[in-house]
Amino acid sequence: MKHVRQLMQQAVSDKVFPGAVLLASKEGRIVFHGAFGFRDLLTRPAMTTETIFDLASLTKPLATTLAVMILVQQRKLELTQNIGDTLPAFKKDQKAAIKIENLLYHNSGLADYRPFYKEIEHLPSENRIKALRQLLVNEPLIHPPGSRVVYSDIGFMILEWLVEEICGQRLDHFVSEMIYKPLGLVNLFFVDLSAIQPQGVFAATEQCPWRRHMLAGQVHDENAYVVGGIQGHAGLFGTACDVHRLLLQLLTAYHGKQSINLFQTKQVRLFFRRLAGSDKALGFDTPSPLNSGSGKFFSPNSVGHLGFTGTSFWMDLDRSIIIILLTNRVHPRRDNEGIKAFRPKLHDEVMQCLLSQH
Repeated sequence: MKHVRQLMQQAVSDKVFPGAVLLASKEGRIVFHGAFGFRDLLTRPAMTTETIFDLASLTKPLATTLAVMILVQQRKLELTQNIGDTLPAFKKDQKAAIKIENLLYHNSGLADYRPFYKEIEHLPSENRIKALRQLLVNEPLIHPPGSRVVYSDIGFMILEWLVEEICGQRLDHFVSEMIYKPLGLVNLFFVDLSAIQPQGVFAATEQCPWRRHMLAGQVHDENAYVVGGIQGHAGLFGTACDVHRLLLQLLTAYHGKQSINLFQTKQVRLFFRRLAGSDKALGFDTPSPLNSGSGKFFSPNSVGHLGFTGTSFWMDLDRSIIIILLTNRVHPRRDNEGIKAFRPKLHDEVMQCLLSQH
C-alpha cells in the first residue's frame, strides 16, 4: 500500500483536497485506514481517522434509501406504490403517478436540482419545511415518470417527506433508532441546526458566500441547511469507520451471513440490482461503463455513491471489497474539481493492491 500512501500525499500537495481519510477493506478485514493533510486550512490541524465529514449525497444511500428499505421490510411501504397514495398533497397532481422506485432509481421525471433555499430563506425557520414541501408539490415534471434517468436531489427530498409521513417521525430520528443505534454507530448522524452543536471534530467545508462564514459541522448543502439540516438528499455526517461498519452490515446481509437480522438478504439484493440500461440501483449507483469514478477494476456487480463535498464509497459485492474516500475538497471553495480525475486513479491503485493479495 506504499503507492496508495504516496498517491494520497501527492493529492494533498497538488491541492486536490486539503485533507482526506481513506479506508479499504477486503472480506471484512480493514487493510488500509489512513488520514492525510488538514481538516481546516486556517488553523491547520492534521486530519485524523476520527474526523467527522459532511457526507453530502452519501445521505441518499446511507440514510434515506435504508429508511425506505426498513419500511419495505416492515410492510409499511411497497416500491411500486404511487406517491399520490402516500402523500395526499400530490393526489391531484401529475406527479401522483410517480412510484417510490422511480424516486430511488432517479427516473421520476423530476429535475436534478432547484435552489429552493433562495425562495424560503426569508421565512421564519419554523415555516420553512412547510414552504419547501409546497415547492416540491408545485415542481413540474420534465419527463414522464419512468422514461429516463436524471440524478435528482428533488426526488430524495420527496422521499424524506414520505418516510416521515409513514413512520410519524423525522428521518434523522428514524434512521438513528432503527439502524445506527442498533449497530452502535455513534459517529453517523444528522446535525440538527436548531439544537446544540454535537461534540466531535469536523472537517471544514466551504467559506460560504451565502452564509458568510466557514462551515464546519453544519451541512454544506443550502437546501438542507435552510430547513434545519435534516433532508433526504444531504445532511448526514460521519467518520470513515462508521460508514464502513454500516456498509459491512449491508455486504454481509447481501451474502446472507449477517449476525443480526437488521437488513433482509432478499431486500438488500433487490436494492443492489442495477436498473436495466442505466448505472442506477435502488438508491445506489453502480459503475458506469465509461469513465466511472470507481476506476476500472470494480466488478459490474458493485454499488457505490459520490457526495458533492468530496466523499465516496464503492463496494464490490463479488469480491467483498469496500473502499471509502472522505475528503473536504470544497474547502475553502467548491470550484476545486481535481478530485474527478484523482478518484479513479486512486481506486485503481487500491484495487490492484487488494487483488494482488492472497
